[in-house]
Amino acid sequence: MSRTALEAEPDNEPPPADDHAFFGQPKGLLTLSGLEVWERFSFLGMQAILVLYFADSVAHGGMGMSSGTAASVSAAYGTLVYLVSVAGGWLADRILGSFRAVLWGGILIACGHYAMAVPTSTMTWVGLGLISAGTGLLKPNVATMVGKLYRTDDDRRDAGFALYYMAINIGAFAGPLITGWLGDHKGWHWGFSAAAVGMTFGLVQYVAGRRHLAGRRNTAEFALAPDALRRAVRLIVAGILVAAVLATGLALAGWLTMGRFVDLLTVISVIAPVVFFTVMFTSPRVTPEERGRLRPYIVLFLASTVFNFILFQAYSTMMLLAASNAETTILGFDFPASWYASALGAFEVGLAPVVAAVWVRMGRGQPHASNKIAIGVVLGGLSFLLMVLPTSGHSGDAYRMSAWWIVGSYFLLGLGDILLETSGMSATTKLAPAAFSSQTMSLWFLSLALANGIQAQTVKLYDDVSKPAYFGVNGAIAVAAGLAVMAAAPWLRRTMHPVH
Repeated sequence: MSRTALEAEPDNEPPPADDHAFFGQPKGLLTLSGLEVWERFSFLGMQAILVLYFADSVAHGGMGMSSGTAASVSAAYGTLVYLVSVAGGWLADRILGSFRAVLWGGILIACGHYAMAVPTSTMTWVGLGLISAGTGLLKPNVATMVGKLYRTDDDRRDAGFALYYMAINIGAFAGPLITGWLGDHKGWHWGFSAAAVGMTFGLVQYVAGRRHLAGRRNTAEFALAPDALRRAVRLIVAGILVAAVLATGLALAGWLTMGRFVDLLTVISVIAPVVFFTVMFTSPRVTPEERGRLRPYIVLFLASTVFNFILFQAYSTMMLLAASNAETTILGFDFPASWYASALGAFEVGLAPVVAAVWVRMGRGQPHASNKIAIGVVLGGLSFLLMVLPTSGHSGDAYRMSAWWIVGSYFLLGLGDILLETSGMSATTKLAPAAFSSQTMSLWFLSLALANGIQAQTVKLYDDVSKPAYFGVNGAIAVAAGLAVMAAAPWLRRTMHPVH
């Protein structure tokens, strides 16, 4: 089909013939889910070995960081990834359009992974920068494109997001298996190269399936006027250059150290959502009805922050704990410690269709989105509280716990993730003001940035406090937060219409 024909088709409506072509869901869901399989394969495959690469000795090809520092830097990288998603949402809404934003994001991610495949520390940091920029373009806009496949009152929406999330976690399951084995047997940079190949596959299938997508035009939905567009491009280029020069100068002067950069990202992760909420609440393009739906969204935002603070540690402190204090043998089979990350993806792959089927069967009788999210937060807290048991009662750090403790913790975390993320992303697409559609999804990802920013500071204590205290306190806080959301459920149900 020609480009002209594509652009002549309705942009904001899914193709009618595709409406029930993928397990009763729009066929465009298959294209977007396929992209996310490979994006998560590359991103989480790399993430599973990143903290181990940072903590490994220089003699073994690592960066030689302490455990706490490695976890903190890894969390700071996650903070940067999701902070950039704000710019990604704005660029899609105003300049690029969703399709091109996702395409260019995927290209940057692939280039970043190829850079990390080069065995030098400089290329590692260059690669992480490219991946951060690319993920910021891709992640919020893919989720927004999924939302465009459904009408606001379509009961299949939550089930569709559950299937989408199941597909994501196929990549989350497979990625650490490949990159972990290569990192353990061939070297860390071999693992990073596998992530690069995976993202390349994702880009190919995304372009091949574009005709099934809503929002696939090359123009932005709320495009800037030509003069404003030229001014915006000049400001963006100038801002990037000034930031690069300033950062280089401060680094050469010895002021911008790694520790201060991590702290700076944490501060930005706190300020950014406050500014973003303020802009949307005061914007004249947001109607009073839309503004009313943003108030309960603040509760969902904070719940997401608490849960993802726990979830992201599956790839940092939990990975370090698994490498140092957990058995790496199950039923006589030896495996790299990074494979524990695949357990999380496996549980989500297995549980997502079950959750989707339950929601479809229950129809409008299913729990309100706020209760799904609250239960997810509680399960996340319980996954950490479970780790108090195997880490208690030891005189030193030389003990080894059964692999099933880590697996059990990841089971609770995986189920909680399905409940929270699918309901949260679905609710976000429903509650978003029309003029901030992609940017409101970026706001959801800012909750992930804030979670990583808080984690970047908290994990510094990992080497300084006992493991039972670390996991127990963090887990208890998450459980308390989930119970608080449950207590607010009556108000949330009243104010979150049309979310149910």
